[in-house]
Parts: sequence; C-alpha cells; structure tokens
Amino acid sequence: MIEKLVETVNGWLWSPFLIAFIVCCGLYFSIRTRFLQIRHVKEMIRLVTTGKGSEAGVSSFQALTMSLSGRIGVGNVAGTATGIAYGGPGAVFWMWVITFIGAATAYVESTLAQIYKEEQDGQYRGGPAFYIEKGFGWKWFAVVIAGAIILSMAVLMPGIQANSIADGFSNAFGIPKLVTGIFVIAVLGFTIFGGVKRIAKTAEIVVPFMAVGYLLVAIAIIAANIEKVPDVFGLIFKSAFGADQVFGGILGSAVMWGVKRGLYANEAGQGTGAHPAAAAEVSHPAKQGLVQAFSIYLDVFLVVTATALMILFTNQYNVINEKTKEPIVVNLEGVEPGAGYTQAAVDTLFPGFGSAFIAIALFFFAFTTMYAYYYIAETNLAYLVRGEKRGTAFFALKVIFLAATFYGTVKTATTAWAMGDIGLGIMVWLNLIAILLLFKPAYIALKDYEEQLKQGKDPEFNASKYGIKNATFWENGYTRVDEKKEQAL
Repeated sequence: MIEKLVETVNGWLWSPFLIAFIVCCGLYFSIRTRFLQIRHVKEMIRLVTTGKGSEAGVSSFQALTMSLSGRIGVGNVAGTATGIAYGGPGAVFWMWVITFIGAATAYVESTLAQIYKEEQDGQYRGGPAFYIEKGFGWKWFAVVIAGAIILSMAVLMPGIQANSIADGFSNAFGIPKLVTGIFVIAVLGFTIFGGVKRIAKTAEIVVPFMAVGYLLVAIAIIAANIEKVPDVFGLIFKSAFGADQVFGGILGSAVMWGVKRGLYANEAGQGTGAHPAAAAEVSHPAKQGLVQAFSIYLDVFLVVTATALMILFTNQYNVINEKTKEPIVVNLEGVEPGAGYTQAAVDTLFPGFGSAFIAIALFFFAFTTMYAYYYIAETNLAYLVRGEKRGTAFFALKVIFLAATFYGTVKTATTAWAMGDIGLGIMVWLNLIAILLLFKPAYIALKDYEEQLKQGKDPEFNASKYGIKNATFWENGYTRVDEKKEQAL
C-alpha cells in the first residue's frame, strides 16, 4: 500500500512537464547570462582558492566542499548505475547536458542566497525560504518551501544514503545492517551536534580525499580498457538519440533517467546548494554563485562520469525496459540496479577488491551528504523558528534526522529511492518557480561583478546602488562581520 502510494506520487511529480521545465529554466538562465558556465570557468577556478572565512561565515573553499558533500553522494555511484539500468548508456549523455545548462541555474540560486542572507546567532544563514520572503514578500510561499525542504532533507532523503551504506557493508563485509545503522548514527550524531563549523571542517577534509581516491581507481580501469574508448563514447552518443539498434526503443527513458539522475547528482535547481553558498564569507554575491556553478562540474563531469565509464568500459551492467519490465541487456545475472554494477566493474581489474572499495567509498560519499542534508534542514528550521524555542526545535530535528537515517538502513532500496525522488521533485518544483521569478537581482549582481572585474577591482557589492530591497547584509556595501564588531567597539 505504502509502496504503491509512493510510486503514484513519484509519477505525478516526475512527469514530462517537470523534465521540460528543468531544461527550459536552465536554457533561459544560460542565454540570459550569456553562458557564464563557459565564459567564467577561469574565474570560477580562481575564486575557489581565494577568500577567507570569518567568525560568521566559512571560506569559499569550505562552502564549495560543503556543497560538494551534498552533491557527491550515493547518486554518483548507485544513482548513475540506476540511470544506466533504466535509461541505457544514453542516459549518461543527458546527465552531462542537464549539468551543463544546470550550471547557470546553480549560479542564480546561490547568488540569490548570498544577496538575501542573514546573520543569525553568529552564523550566516540563507536559502530559498530567505530569498523568497525577502525578494517577493511572500511569507506563505517561504514557509511552504522551508517545510518542504525540512521534510525532504530530514525525513525522505537520508534513507537513500543510509540504505546504500548498509547494503554496501553487508555485501562486502557481511556486517548486519543493524550494526551499521548504530555505527552511522553514532558518528553522524557527534558531528551534527557540533554545529555548522564542525560540518564545514569535516567536509573540507573528507570530500577531496574521497573524490581523489575514487577517481584514481576509475582512471586505472579506463586505462586498462583504453582501446574501448571509441566504442563506449559512440554507444553513449548513439543511445542518447535513439540511433543504437539495441537501445533505440528507450529514447524517452534515456532522457528521463538522464535528467532525473543528473539532477539528483548535481542538485542544480533544488535549492540545496544555495544553503552552503549563503554561509560563505565573500565580498560579492556573484563570487559564491560562480563557485557553486563550478561545483556541479566537479561533481558530474568527474565523479558521475568516472562511475559511468567504469561500468560501461567493463560491460558490468543490465538494462531494463521500465515500462514492460523486460530485460534489454543482461551482463550481471541476478544483480539489482545500483552500486553492485560499480562493485563488479572494479572487480574486473582488482578481483575481490571491488566490493570492499565501493562499500568504503559509498560510506564516505553518503556520510558527507548526510552532513549537508542536516545543515540544510537546520537552516530552514532556523528560518521558521526564532527566539528561545529554537534550541528545543534544533534538538528535536537532530533526533528525527538520526531516526530517519537509522530507519533507512532497513528499508528496501526501491522504496528508499522512490521516497528520495519525491523529496527531490517537491523541492525542484517550488525552487525553480521562485528563482525564475526572482532572476533579476542575480542578473544585476553578475553584471556588476563583470564591470568591476574589467576595472581591475576585487568586486564588492552594494545592494542600495541598484535598489535591491531587503538585502540587509549588503545595503551599505560589504564589511566583514568581524570588522563590524571591531567598529562597534
């Protein structure tokens, strides 16, 4: 009964209308910003390595790793595999497409988060709820999206991450899921009770480490199968347009699953990346917008692509017609769509090593994603609850989040993914409508940033200059929060 309801709701949310809406919004933002995702790549890279944190805000690099800890998760390993399983190799191409145009979307939502951020209890807070209320004055809409994000981040989506950790450890080491669940919530609880600074510090260390290790294994597998490069890329492109004889009949699924799993991995348009973007200490909102646009390149064009190529180069995948449930390709008898494809791919080059390596990689990917999920849920709760009740509300959120994470270790993978897709769909619908209507301030910020760069300046933003209302942090220009305190003394 519950599984049927979840499947029905998922079908409503992820209709072809949502896919078309996502693509059209990304194209609109790309055209209006003159494809900033191409023009400003050099500037994006420069910004990642510059800037310092403050008492209230994290550095640009920490904000990048916080967002990457949310973007680089189970979707990059198991999600990519399920995309191939139901959309065929062509789904990989559509993951790339939605990421390219999604970079402009990521810029818009992250810049808006910076423009309308607040300082609360000594920390910067911001995100969709903040820019909706301040940009539109629509308090009801802001409350709805804040509630939807809390529901998605704290209840619906942690189960995917926890379930994948438990499955990976069970398959690789034979560890009971109950034991894995207790271990995960113990370590996770230690971190989330430490606050946003601890989350940022953890992400700063773990994210680069886990990504580099994963990429090195992928490079080794690709190098061992280097002669297959023309065939594999030819298969991806032909399948993406229905030109391949085997996969021509599932062109619609290739597009649908490519966009869905690409969006799950890169998170552009969800509003999730806007939360760590708002936490950054920068002199101009566009700086963090560009950094976050770059983060989805790192996420998909490196990690997701590495997963896809490992699977396709080694032929360790099955493809299923989603409508008829009939198999199209069967290379792994009895293996369910998911991380098992990647484990089998690594085993082709490193026999007996694949299951253990992917289980450990999944642990790091999923763990840091759950850190990001909690931070996002807490930020939205901070928007909804003010004053003395906030401490109690935060404590309750931590308990609910840990309970949902633990429950995720015993749910079926199918139900976990379906519930996660519901949470994703809700956030995408609400946030895309908001940033489409509120595009102008993000566009103004980009033009201002580019003009100051041409003048050889380190850009600083002044919202009052452009008549942007309710951007309280920027209304008198930029001053670091610790400098404000010194001036007050």
